[in-house]
Amino acid sequence: MFGQVPKMAWENSVVTDRKNRMTLGLNCLLLQISGQNILVDTGVGTKDAENDKETLGLVPSRLLKGLKSMGMGPKDIHAVVLTHLHFDHSGGCTRLDRAGNTVPTFPKATYYVQEACWDEACNPNERCHVTNRADNFLPIEERGQLELLDGDCEIMPGLNVIVTDGHAKGHQMVMVNHGGERIVFLWDIVPTPHHLNLGVISAFDNSPETTLERKRDLLAEAEKQGWLLVFSHGHDVRAGYLERKADTGYLRPVEL
Repeated sequence: MFGQVPKMAWENSVVTDRKNRMTLGLNCLLLQISGQNILVDTGVGTKDAENDKETLGLVPSRLLKGLKSMGMGPKDIHAVVLTHLHFDHSGGCTRLDRAGNTVPTFPKATYYVQEACWDEACNPNERCHVTNRADNFLPIEERGQLELLDGDCEIMPGLNVIVTDGHAKGHQMVMVNHGGERIVFLWDIVPTPHHLNLGVISAFDNSPETTLERKRDLLAEAEKQGWLLVFSHGHDVRAGYLERKADTGYLRPVEL
């Protein structure tokens, strides 16, 4: 998660287990816009992956339970916006039915993803084939629920996607205008509050230099315009505002 930054630089601020793993959130967002229920990312999902549980320490997905607690089921979701197709963001796009077939989890939803991201995920190289898993997204296309995007666009009034690249080809962030406030999901360009430090870039990023350039510009804009930032892998702190005091920048956390 810290890329080339040596452990001695961050070990006092991050707790790791005996396998050198840190606790991360796998956060998904539910938006309600113009009578539509929209999910941003779907987490790891419910398909059994014993190897992931052992190596990554994954716990069962709570996405569907979270929806149920709000009186919703999979059929109530109208759209799913995927920031990218790595398994920890797209695994919940599909599930296993009673016959053991992989089918879309949200049968009435349109799934939105950048075409460049889709192409890379369908044709992964040696570096990214582990994180792009076909059973998470190919059934969406087979069922006719996929909509490919080409660059920045407004999916519906007040809901925009902006291509950042960097972490993956076609990686996109999500910006929502709500009551005069901008809520921005930077996702894996800035996955945790630790990554507000410009030099901290995950080793999973395809193009760290692109990530750095985009992050520098986006964080400057976030501070200037007062964006509410939401972190895809934030655990203790999932959202906050960038503020400055005595020429020192800091994050003012908020609860979600």
